[in-house]
Amino acid sequence: MGGTGQGQGQGQGQGVGWLGRWRVPEKYRTRDTARPEGGERTAPGSAPAPIRQWPLLAVLGGTLLGLLVTLGDFRIGLLLVGCSLLGGAAMRGWLPAVGMLAVRSRFTDVLTYGVAGALITLLTLMAEPRPWLEVPFLNDVLRFSAG
Repeated sequence: MGGTGQGQGQGQGQGVGWLGRWRVPEKYRTRDTARPEGGERTAPGSAPAPIRQWPLLAVLGGTLLGLLVTLGDFRIGLLLVGCSLLGGAAMRGWLPAVGMLAVRSRFTDVLTYGVAGALITLLTLMAEPRPWLEVPFLNDVLRFSAG
């Protein structure tokens, strides 16, 4: 327990010399996090929160409704989920401000919402039994991979 500086005198500033070496210079420190493009409020700050975030609530509400409908008829319910995501992609692409629906850049959000919505919709239309849509190429891929 000699004079190595570890565990001794930390109240006087000894043993914390590494702090000075690892600090980020002031000019590189993050002071604030920038909102994504289009992430502004959709209504004035005096409006209630649900009105300011109506695009996000519309997508979440449609998805929740679709999941509830899925309990009765899975195909209709999942179509609602897919269409809600496609609606979110459309809102993110065309509306100037969508509140918390904006997560990343406009391009990334539109691509993510659009691809997820299109895949859910396409796979729902192709679901067995009695698919509403038959795509021969995808049926061949499935048979090749499964059999």
